Amino acid sequence: MSKSVNIFFALAMLGAVAGCTTSGLTGTTYSRDEARRVQTVKYGIVESVTPVVIEGRSDGIVGTGSGAIVGGLAGSTVGGGTGRSIATVVGAVAGGLAGQAAEKKLTTKQGQEITVRMESGEVLSIVQEVQDGQYFNPGERIRLLKQGGVTRVAY
Repeated sequence: MSKSVNIFFALAMLGAVAGCTTSGLTGTTYSRDEARRVQTVKYGIVESVTPVVIEGRSDGIVGTGSGAIVGGLAGSTVGGGTGRSIATVVGAVAGGLAGQAAEKKLTTKQGQEITVRMESGEVLSIVQEVQDGQYFNPGERIRLLKQGGVTRVAY
């Protein structure tokens, strides 16, 4: 395979894998394991909403590994002999770091801290991802859905 085909393949792989790194943290996103399970439902009124940032992941192998592959392939196209080997290693390290940073940026989400006064009088705060740019508003009646250690706010 030519060098340009290798680089194109590596970039395509990076793009495909990067798209798989996001996970849903909205009130209406469920994992396969959460589906068809009993949830506790309680009702309350939103007291306040504060915009927050939900940090992205940078610990995964997806960004680092993909970046290292792309960087290594790009570095392998430089020079020849020992110079090519050094460029491949430097490219892989730089690509891994860039991939890690890209993964963090791609998985960072806009969130909201929702403070809710439950019907029992208890006040709770839940952080979840903003869905479709829509924030909850003070005074709205909501459902608090709890299953295991996961709690979400929904209408």
